[in-house]
Amino acid sequence: MHVPDNKKFLAAAFAAFVLFVLVIASSCSSNQPALGDSIPPEPSYPETPGDPLPGDFSLSAREFVSGLGTGWNLGNTLDAYGTTGLASETSWGQPRTTQDMMKNLKASGIDLVRIPVSWHNHADEAFTIDPEWMARVKTVVDYALAEDLRVIINIHHDNEKEYYFPDAEHAERSLAFVTRVWKQIALTFRNYDENLIFELLNEPRLVGYANEWGWSDSDSALTKAASIIGELEQSALDVVRASGSNNKNRYVMITPYVASPWAALSSRFVVPEDSAEDKLILSVHAYTPYSFAMEDPGEKIFTDKHRSDIDTFMANLNDSFTAKRGIPVIIGEYGATNKNNLAARVEWFSYYVGKAASYGMPVVLWDNGNHQVPSSGSFSELYGFYNRVGGSWYSPEILEAILGAL
Repeated sequence: MHVPDNKKFLAAAFAAFVLFVLVIASSCSSNQPALGDSIPPEPSYPETPGDPLPGDFSLSAREFVSGLGTGWNLGNTLDAYGTTGLASETSWGQPRTTQDMMKNLKASGIDLVRIPVSWHNHADEAFTIDPEWMARVKTVVDYALAEDLRVIINIHHDNEKEYYFPDAEHAERSLAFVTRVWKQIALTFRNYDENLIFELLNEPRLVGYANEWGWSDSDSALTKAASIIGELEQSALDVVRASGSNNKNRYVMITPYVASPWAALSSRFVVPEDSAEDKLILSVHAYTPYSFAMEDPGEKIFTDKHRSDIDTFMANLNDSFTAKRGIPVIIGEYGATNKNNLAARVEWFSYYVGKAASYGMPVVLWDNGNHQVPSSGSFSELYGFYNRVGGSWYSPEILEAILGAL
């Protein structure tokens, strides 16, 4: 007997078996698609027939933005996800959008409506959007435009690894999702006039990352994400322009990592090259200061330190973008959560909106419909301001503060 030889044979066989298992396990370790070759080929999409509506795209972005007035977000509505079909519009507790809702909003003094839209739960494996969903989005946009409201539409809660996610592993798939979705949006709305604004991405970020909601130039994961976001926005902008008609000159909003003002101010922020002249707008979100405007429980009293925080980020944005580059700024989301501190919130709104107006920065109030402090005493995400069914405002004092500060 040659026992040593048998041991070598068995050892070799076992090693081969382990290697086979590891290879199989590796190939099955993730059920989240990342590679472009897992996506079906891009289909052809229908183009909206007809001639472009007469529009005035002669203004510079800065001139155009200066006339937008103050805005409001149709939050937790067309951006809702977790369900599919038209029923998703009301799945987060908000009513179905109506013409009267927009009419009363305009009558109250609002001039600009941001309509956040999620697309991934209404698209197939090739990222082709359900025609019924696209038609519903178009109907809601038309409601607002019919009331002489300016409108912003975007890609909102689609930032997941199955759709778009700004890291190297998912870059190819992200590019396919973002460009295909924007091609379909662009072809649907190509003939609309200048009163419809495109916002390419909402809060692009590394969902689940430890520093998901922050920004640091020294964080390599964030700086790489910023680079990929730049590539995604460049490709989306190119698709919009290539769709022709009024989209050749449409005003388009670009967004830094997580829509952070500090990410925008970083040298890592990529401003895309544009075939249209002077039509880009910077989009940021700022619930500032966080301790007062968003943190639960945070602070309830509006202080001089809070005023200083507002002064700082707005002045920096104005200096770096509006003044130096001629790129105007829209604060696409802002607000102060309800902490049973109405007087302090009125003071905050008056100061915040007034300071933004002094720099020519339109602000768009985030409204998710949740306005009452629950019995638990939590102040989290209580950004309900406009009663969409009754057509009134839950706290008229806040609306008066906003309008009075313009």
